[in-house]
Amino acid sequence: MAGKAAKSAVKAIGEYQYPWREKLVKYKDELSKGVWGYWHLGAWKPLGISARQRARLRKEVLLAGEDWPYDPERKEMRTKRKGHKVDKIAAEKRENTARLMEKMPEMLLAYKKRRWEKKMKEDDKDKT
Repeated sequence: MAGKAAKSAVKAIGEYQYPWREKLVKYKDELSKGVWGYWHLGAWKPLGISARQRARLRKEVLLAGEDWPYDPERKEMRTKRKGHKVDKIAAEKRENTARLMEKMPEMLLAYKKRRWEKKMKEDDKDKT
């Protein structure tokens, strides 16, 4: 008699060991709509299952070794840091200075030429 009772208890526990399967079937449509809710005809609709119940169901499914396809896709993590504005400005200034230094001999020649032309104009003015 005790053996039958133990077997029936084990059988009952064994059948009820994975209640998440029933819940997964019941809330399948709700879980596929999103994590927090969804927009329907311009209005925000929350899910029919609470976030706590959803998390518990997800945990049970993952502990059982099953796949959970209802998580949203994650974005790639940023590997580049934002940095400070001062550093960006300083780098831009250094680049600009390097570009200007490459042009410097031409700029100096143009300056000397303008100065010489101005001097010649003044000399012509003085003579006349």
